[in-house]
Amino acid sequence: MPGAWLFTDERLGGQDPADPLWAAARRLPRGGGILLRHYGWPQAERRALLSALCRLARARGLTVVAAAMPGFAGGAHRPRHDSQARARKGGLVTASAHSRRELLQAFSRGADLVFLSPVFATASHPGEQPLGPLRFGLAARGAPGPVVALGGMTESRARRMRALGASGFAAIGHWAGKARA
Repeated sequence: MPGAWLFTDERLGGQDPADPLWAAARRLPRGGGILLRHYGWPQAERRALLSALCRLARARGLTVVAAAMPGFAGGAHRPRHDSQARARKGGLVTASAHSRRELLQAFSRGADLVFLSPVFATASHPGEQPLGPLRFGLAARGAPGPVVALGGMTESRARRMRALGASGFAAIGHWAGKARA
């Protein structure tokens, strides 16, 4: 399982090679993962972006998972509100959770890996109360699968979170160069 993840969204762009998305994807370590979201883009543009990300992923040894992308043979992401079980055989299935209850539900519905968030305050969800390291650790303790820390993450915070049960970390701003601490 990848231990370092890039979450994409519209703020990173992606249609132009100079967009921050491409620099962020290149910053990921070999073996990392990319979760394509870009929910606001038309499906045809999302598919084109997914195709381009998959080419980069093959060249760099990255895993790609896509949210709301029917027919994609790779990995699938289930947002917190998606109660659907595993949609296909094979391919990594990830899910989002914001509490221990949601984390356990996600694993019971077939997730291979769960992103638990927000650990710290994040620009992606301004005003949302972060879990903090202690609540993250309590939620992740004894989980039936890998739990990845998301929300305000940096590599130094990720090192701290590993001791509390995180199998890795995911970020947007960190990889885009906005939070390199």
